[in-house]
This record gives sequence, structure tokens and C-alpha cells, in this order.
Amino acid sequence: MKPFPDENFLLDSDPARTLYHEHAAKMPIIDYHCHLNPQEIAENRRFRNMTEVWLGGDHYKWRAMRANGVTEDYITGDRSDWEKFEKWAETLPYAMRNPLYHWAHLELRRIFGIDQILKPETAREIYEAANEKLAQPEFSAQGLMRRCRVEVVCTTDDPIDDLRYHRQIQQNPFGCQVLPTWRPDNAMAIENPAAWNAYIDRLEAASSVSIGSYTALQEALSVRHDYFAGAGCRLSDHGMDTFFAEPYTDVEIEAIFAKVRAGKSPSAEELLKFRSAMMYDFAVMDYESGWAQQFHIGPLRSNNTRMLERIGRDTGFDSILDERCAIPGNRFFDRLNYNGKLAKSIVYNLNPGDNEVLMTMLYNFNDGSLPGKMQFGAGWWFLDQQVGMTNQLNALSMLGLLSRFVGMLTDSRSFLSYPRHEYFRRILCNLLGEDVRTGRLPRSEMDFLGHIVEDISYNNAKNYFGF
Repeated sequence: MKPFPDENFLLDSDPARTLYHEHAAKMPIIDYHCHLNPQEIAENRRFRNMTEVWLGGDHYKWRAMRANGVTEDYITGDRSDWEKFEKWAETLPYAMRNPLYHWAHLELRRIFGIDQILKPETAREIYEAANEKLAQPEFSAQGLMRRCRVEVVCTTDDPIDDLRYHRQIQQNPFGCQVLPTWRPDNAMAIENPAAWNAYIDRLEAASSVSIGSYTALQEALSVRHDYFAGAGCRLSDHGMDTFFAEPYTDVEIEAIFAKVRAGKSPSAEELLKFRSAMMYDFAVMDYESGWAQQFHIGPLRSNNTRMLERIGRDTGFDSILDERCAIPGNRFFDRLNYNGKLAKSIVYNLNPGDNEVLMTMLYNFNDGSLPGKMQFGAGWWFLDQQVGMTNQLNALSMLGLLSRFVGMLTDSRSFLSYPRHEYFRRILCNLLGEDVRTGRLPRSEMDFLGHIVEDISYNNAKNYFGF
């Protein structure tokens, strides 16, 4: 019996197999957006067991376990690590056709050399075999990255972060670049004046700028932006409901700043105007620094109030937001483009209904300055599965240039998630291979298609970000 997944997993034709095995499989990994902890990388964390490295912080798995009737004490509670792993092993067979089933077995096979199916009957054997590997030095945080042939990782970092661990890694290189990404969401979160003012106080300390006005706020953020650039940062990232592009005046923004700095809550209109000003000014900073900017659009976060109060944010209670993005998105990019301040841009959507909307929006603002300046990002979060990835690739192909796509990323907090790049590459090769098999693409151009696969897997990202 063949192991699962076998060498031709997701590859349904001979052309697909050729594209994957001869082209995609050999390419290293650039993971230009993730949520790994830079301290764990710098200190080369060793993991006690599979529960710690595989289930800790992974709200995808937590969400599935809850749906399977697993109580919270086995997920984020105080049950033993073995008991938590055992409940995950009980859940996984019921996750067939969920991407977790594929990812889990890819990770077991590629990273640990384990080709058994994880289920209750095999759980103890797999747990102990994987734990034996984790006890070896080459399965440390840095060792796992080397094992997966990762060349570049971009973490997600707040402007007030001192980036000490990034600098520590730069002083002690281990074969993989680890670069910060500027994520300034907290600086514009004026909907909670108390929390925002506490954050602004911390920004004052980090920047050595007294923040008594909106102008001073921008000065402080510019100081930190330069600091990030000095640490090798090449990208920003913004998590938003939708784009913000309301008209405003400088006088209005200063008045809103003063109101919230005094502890008063903004109106709904003031909130939109302030966010619009902040997003424009952030984008100008990115352009002037030569960075690429990323926008993650469309989550509806922390919907379970009881669990939010109990275990906090990012724990598996988020969903897709149905919010318009075409009008504010076009306004946002048009203003930047009109003023000559539009940086390289990547937009990721969480609502699958926005695929074609965003593709047509982004391609309004390509200017010929470089291939693929405006990027429709990889399938994200609820869409980073076979159907979601295929739909993203099809929208990009039909309405743009698939060949200029900068490819996959993990968006993960886990050191075991790199086989998601393989998963994406197999889906990409199967899509192209099927077109060759059916005559929609010429079989005589297989060499060029192989070149396209290598570019999407690695080369495009390397060139786009200048790694």
C-alpha cells in the first residue's frame, strides 16, 4: 500500500507531475508573511513534544477540535500534553476533506519521516516517534527551518518593538534571513481611547518623540519606520475590515487626535476619517522607503464574546466579513497613484466573493515600472485550501498575469507549517498540468511552463522584495 500522501499527491496528470517534480519541488522557500515569534528563532527554541510544537497557538486545529466535541480543557486548558495530542488524533479522521487532514500528514511525512495515518490507534506511536526526533538538535526552531530549506522569513512586528531578536539573529546567522515586517494596526485603533492612549505613550518612549498632535504622531511613526528599515524591513502589513478612503482635512484629523488623546471616543465618521488619514500616511512612508505594502482585507474577528473574555483574541472565533471594498479600495490606490506615492502592493481577501473585484481593482494601478507591481495575494486564512487557492489562481489567471505572481506564504505561528508551500505548489502544477493535458496550453511549451512554476514558487518573490 502506498504511503499517504504519496509522491504524486494532488498531481492528476503526467504534465502536472513533470512540472512539480522537475521544477517546483527543487525550489527553496521564501516565507514573506508569517507570525513566528522572533525570540523563539533567535534563542533556537527546543520543543518538549509534539503538542507544544504542533498544537500550541494553532487555532485552525482548535476550531476543528471544538467542532468535534472536544472540550476547552483539552484545547487551551490544563490537560496534559499527551491528552491534548490524543484528542487531536481522535479529531483528525473526522477532518477528512478539510485541509488540516492534508497538512497534518504532509508535516508528519516531510518533517518527521512518519508515513502512518494519524488516528487513535496510531496516536501513541506517532507521538513518541515525533518526540524522539524533537529531542535531537536538528529539530530545534532553526533546525526545522533549515530542514525545510527556508531562505527568508518575514515576521510580523509592531512599530514599538525594539527588534532585539532580529538583530540577535543577524549577529548569529544560521542560513535563513529573518526580517521584520511593519504592522502598525495598534497606532490607528482609536475606537478604544484608553488602550490607544496607553499605546501612544509606549510609542513616545520608543521614538523619543512627544506625541501631542497628529503631526507629532506621524513624526514618531516615521522615526520607527526608519528604525525598521535599518533592521532590514522590506514590507509593511495591515489588517483591516476594508479599505479606508474617506475625504478629510488636516484640521479635522488634528481635532480627532486631540479628542481621543483626551480620552473621548470618536464618532463613527471620525473613526473612518482618522483611519483614512493614517492609512494614506503609512502608504506614503512605505513608498518613500521602497517597501512593499500588504493589506489583509475582510475578517470579522472575535465573534464569541464569552471565549474572547476567557482566552483572548486569535483563538479560533473569527469568520468572513461581507463588506464592500471596491469603492474605497479604488479611491485609496487612486489617491496614492495620482500623487506619485503608490508602493508595490499586495492585497489578500478573506471573502471569496471579492476575488474578481480585487483583481480588477489592482490592475487599474499597474504602471509598467516593474512586473507585477500590484499583486492579488495568495489564498488566505479560510481560503488557503485547495478550492480557495484554485479560485485565487483562476481569478489571477483570467484577469491578470499568473506568471508574475509572488506565490505562497504560511501566515502561520508554527515552525511545522512549511509543507503548505508544497501543498500550494502541487495545486499550481496540477492546474497548469491539466491545461496541458486537455490542450488548453501547448505541450510544446512545457519548458516555459516549468520556468513559470519556478518563478511563482521562488524567483518572483526574491526579485519583487529584493531579498
